[in-house]
Amino acid sequence: MTVADIVKALDLKVFSGNEGLNQEIVGGYTSDLLSDVMGNADAGMVWITLQTHINVMAIASLKELAAIILVKGLEPEANTLQQSNNEGIPILGTNLQAFEITGKLYQLLNK
Repeated sequence: MTVADIVKALDLKVFSGNEGLNQEIVGGYTSDLLSDVMGNADAGMVWITLQTHINVMAIASLKELAAIILVKGLEPEANTLQQSNNEGIPILGTNLQAFEITGKLYQLLNK
């Protein structure tokens, strides 16, 4: 399953990083603690968070994540958008809570 597939299936908004929409997804990780994601997320995962600042891009790039999903209708900061486009790592958005979108992504990936 690709990032584009989950965008369509979960009705996500694409904020940036369109180059990475064809990335394959291997799983997901939900956390708002950057050090937790850095220590535990694997390459190819989708990261679900409420963090919108540029440091999320540093972690996403370091861990070679497939995409980031922002929850609760949050939008990325301008410099975060720019770095997302530079890195080709999509930032996506939903109005759902982290709990809800995590469950939906889990179900989708485990069909």
